Amino acid sequence: MKLAKVLIASFALFGIKGVFAQEQFTYNEHVAQIINDNCVVCHQEGGIGPMQLASYDQIRPWAPLIQLKVANREMPPYAYDHGIGIQDLIGDWRLQQEEIDTIVAWVDQGSPEGDPDLAPPVAQVKRPDQWNFEAEFGAPDLIVPSSSIDIPANGNDLWLKEFVDPGITASLASRCIRAVQVKPRSDAAAVVHHANSILFVEDEYGELRRSGMLTEYAMGKWGEKIPSDVCRTLPDGAQIQWSIHMYPGGVGATARGEMIKDNVVEIGLWFHDEGHGEQEGIYRQNLRQYPMRSGYENGHLIVPPHGYIMTQGFHSFDHPVRIDSFQPHGHLRMNAASLEIFYPETGRTEQISQISNWSATWHHSHIYEADVAPLLPAGAVLVIKQWYDNSADNPNNPDPDQWVYGGSRTGDEMSHAWIAITHLDDEGYEKLLAERATKRNRSLAGSD
Repeated sequence: MKLAKVLIASFALFGIKGVFAQEQFTYNEHVAQIINDNCVVCHQEGGIGPMQLASYDQIRPWAPLIQLKVANREMPPYAYDHGIGIQDLIGDWRLQQEEIDTIVAWVDQGSPEGDPDLAPPVAQVKRPDQWNFEAEFGAPDLIVPSSSIDIPANGNDLWLKEFVDPGITASLASRCIRAVQVKPRSDAAAVVHHANSILFVEDEYGELRRSGMLTEYAMGKWGEKIPSDVCRTLPDGAQIQWSIHMYPGGVGATARGEMIKDNVVEIGLWFHDEGHGEQEGIYRQNLRQYPMRSGYENGHLIVPPHGYIMTQGFHSFDHPVRIDSFQPHGHLRMNAASLEIFYPETGRTEQISQISNWSATWHHSHIYEADVAPLLPAGAVLVIKQWYDNSADNPNNPDPDQWVYGGSRTGDEMSHAWIAITHLDDEGYEKLLAERATKRNRSLAGSD
């Protein structure tokens, strides 16, 4: 009996680590597929990663660093907290815990190569000019380029604002967008701070008026898939205005510190077939900026030297909505963000997303799986929070002695979130609630 208790206690103490310590791991049999699926897309010749990781010979010298970055969840670079709020995301880069444990154990065992006959197929290397959704959807149906611009190796922030020839988009206006990606030239990824595409339409007087956003791009963003049960469009007759912010020399580990000549930023758009938006049950979605103003001093965002602040924003709707994606935005001092929903009728607050290790070099649109995307009744309140660290403990902080103010420069700060929202009516809201309840009941019945 005592021996049995000792064995049980030992297993509880060492748990999975004990199991992993007994198993022998090799690159070819256990690790190569994880690296191929999650790392090579950036760490390849011509990629944005600082080293190549497409073969054992390339990986072996970096094995201890890979172990550290993976164990700390710094790589792949997708900051989104585990165990808080919604975890089912489209395009989630995070490794499973079992994959992390495998890599850690493999390095602890000396990073052996193993039997070459057990090696998986060579990783599919992504071309530098390839679109992120090309393997899934083919080439974009429409590409909208900016004018080319030279970005110097150093100097002050640069901005480009220009309208795109409306003839480029005329043939696909009013078609529902399936996916969208903004792509700076590959060697310009670290110098294009953001590249927003703003929609304008003519009013009854022939004047151009802003009518919304096509998409938002910030450094590191992969792209957006639009749920199939919604429609986001280019309005008929819309003109697109580029608003591109560039930082000479670049920011982050991938910055080359070199002049980038003739850089062009492009939007790739994939569309649904004609008539998609006319189907029953298809609702309109839009993407817009939701600002935060609580926490400002005298109406201004100010972060004192070696100081900290938190900002908050509150937004509600007079009709039901579904929250499809959440993308916080800030600059070098921002380090965390969260999204909550407050229900006034019950006084309950629900936490939806938390990002506790946010970085300006990797912006992500956290896209919720359709079955779990938050459904909000009319009057529910979005509560958005962001935190800023202007101390020397912040690894992204270039100078903790500076006062930091709200503004557009890279050294300034911003406080808003980009959120994609599907606008529902009461019938659509009740229908989605009923569909989820049915699926939940089926799942419970199947588990009996």
